Amino acid sequence: MLLNHIAAGFCWIDPQQPDRNHETRLTSYRFHRRRVTSPSAAFHGVRMEKNGHQRRSICTADELHRVVVSNSDWKLALWRYLPSPEVPLFSSAQIFAFCEYPFGNALMYSFRAPLRNHPLLLLSGVATNAIGYDLSPESSFARYMSAQGFDTWILEVRGVGLSTIGDSLEENEECLKNLSEIDSAISDEIGKNSASPARLMGLENLGSPEITTKFEEMRLTRSFMDIFTRISEKLAGFLNPDSLEGGKNSALVGQIKDFNRRLRAIIEGQQLVPAQILELQDRFSATLEEFQKQIQLIIKYDWDFDHYLEEDVPAAMEYIRAQCQPRDGKLLAIGHSMGGILLYARLSRCCFEGKDSGLASVVTLASSLDYTPSKSSLKLLLPLTEPAQALNIPAIPVGPLMATVYPLASYPPYVLSWLNYQISAQDMMDQKLFEKLVLNNFCTIPSKILLQLSSVFQEGGLRDRSGTFFYKDHLCKIDVPILAVAGDQDLICPPEAVYETVKLIPEDLITYKVFGELDGPHYAHYDLVGGRLAADELYPCITEFLSQHDIV
Repeated sequence: MLLNHIAAGFCWIDPQQPDRNHETRLTSYRFHRRRVTSPSAAFHGVRMEKNGHQRRSICTADELHRVVVSNSDWKLALWRYLPSPEVPLFSSAQIFAFCEYPFGNALMYSFRAPLRNHPLLLLSGVATNAIGYDLSPESSFARYMSAQGFDTWILEVRGVGLSTIGDSLEENEECLKNLSEIDSAISDEIGKNSASPARLMGLENLGSPEITTKFEEMRLTRSFMDIFTRISEKLAGFLNPDSLEGGKNSALVGQIKDFNRRLRAIIEGQQLVPAQILELQDRFSATLEEFQKQIQLIIKYDWDFDHYLEEDVPAAMEYIRAQCQPRDGKLLAIGHSMGGILLYARLSRCCFEGKDSGLASVVTLASSLDYTPSKSSLKLLLPLTEPAQALNIPAIPVGPLMATVYPLASYPPYVLSWLNYQISAQDMMDQKLFEKLVLNNFCTIPSKILLQLSSVFQEGGLRDRSGTFFYKDHLCKIDVPILAVAGDQDLICPPEAVYETVKLIPEDLITYKVFGELDGPHYAHYDLVGGRLAADELYPCITEFLSQHDIV
């Protein structure tokens, strides 16, 4: 027990890594006996990737898993940190330095982390990826928790990090690029041999190895048409006039369908020759480019907070359960910022629907369902919601914006230096780690997410997409222990905002802590996850709380 308390104050450095030369990753002995049953058939199509050198430069997880979200094309990324069998504490040489006893050769003493009953799920904030939980080996919340024996998983929700859309769009784009290059080759040959009818009819070698006969031309053109049809029908289906306001989308749908009909008529007439292929290329080259933008900016970023809550988080939890097979089917969960909001919302929704949340205990970091009593700087984003709604802007590029303003905030004349304190309090984060966080942790945010989250500043707090369900109304009925943590200088989610949600939870289930001292050190929004003192002050507190409730 004493060793457990001592270990809680040490940051995990240079953790044991599986053998990269082995075909498969090492399986942690802690959950080995729970993995005797194969994952359910629903997950047979999910791929697990070994974390090679390139992956490790992004995030130092042991494994990368892909989770298919039902009724969507999304494959979510789950970073897994295997529980470490032993945690180094100190060497005999260090003991000798303190105790002046002759231990002989220096040996590394370690303790064996307790066997955990539940895997641990980490949820990040809005428009952020896994990097916030794993900035470096010396500052890694995820690695710290795995060193404490927790099988730790970080979820990257749709549109974030390494989560991907699982359709054939990328393959189509590559094929379209290749076909465009073929058309260019045809154009060059026709330009050189404009007087040759045989070349115009495609009866001679046109200089491209893929096109040697008229039959091959027709095959490539049909493939071209099939690709374009799939892309345009996907876009036309999304822009259904029955599901959107206004007439501009209806007109666009009509144009797409009409163009498809005319294109098919040309091909079915079997009268295409290379010159017509070129004409076809010219006719919709600009339109095709616009379609690609529409797909990327409309379809890709067409989701809101409830999609995370109702689809992404349940899919990840089900997958982790299938992999780890905890005896009671429950998980531990920690959520930072929007991640904590998701956990509150899940508990509330499950109470309302009379369902089991699947959570054994929860830790929220800088999270609240109601910001109305606070002076949160998040209000600075509210003016963005109106133009985003009026102009139908599908996404706001938070990542590029952060990268753009970073030099103005961190270098002379420090015009935007006040932005730094939105992230970290003074002297609480190493400059290189701070730069890594700012330049690599943020992604593009869908406008619908921002619009829904803005309801935290309205009376009643966060509500669902319909505006009729208030998530905080059912927190009084929850039966899951919660540790709610706030930072004393968190400008985004101040302590008064955190407490506004805390006070709604039954007293016997809530533990509320504010980190930071009057004379310093202080904790801002991201210091709760990656601040230089978090491993000494905050992480042990979280470990102790989860350990108390890690029972079956």
